[in-house]
Amino acid sequence: MASIFQPDFAGGWNRTTGYPLAQASNYPLFGVGAYVDVKFTRWMQVEAEGRWLRFNQFNNIYQDNYLIGPRVPVFRIGKATAYAKALGGFSEMNFDSLPGDHGRFTDLAFGGGLDVKLTKRISLRAVDFEYQYWPLWGNSSLSPYGASMGIGYRVF
Repeated sequence: MASIFQPDFAGGWNRTTGYPLAQASNYPLFGVGAYVDVKFTRWMQVEAEGRWLRFNQFNNIYQDNYLIGPRVPVFRIGKATAYAKALGGFSEMNFDSLPGDHGRFTDLAFGGGLDVKLTKRISLRAVDFEYQYWPLWGNSSLSPYGASMGIGYRVF
């Protein structure tokens, strides 16, 4: 999948505390990712995703996400299925060009999207929106958000 995300960090630092400042960036991050959906029953599904937001960096700022959690199909219209998801895991972030300015943070993500079945094995992830919440980021929290799209291939 291909993604575009607002990283919620523009490279600003609080001079008093020394912590980074959460703030909207004029440089959205672009990246690639992969996802796996496992369907146990109609209502019991799990999604895992990895995303590497490495393009369009400002001051060498980038984010990588590794998340897993439940995925619920909300409704189906023809070959299209709308879904909601709640994922948890961690994200890694490089803050800027200074060596050692990076970290791993708890990441909670909420979102949804639309998958369209093209053939028996191939589907189009037409859109996938995600709002992330990093509760322990420096002395505050971070809230990146973005959208993805891609192609899925059914293995089993």
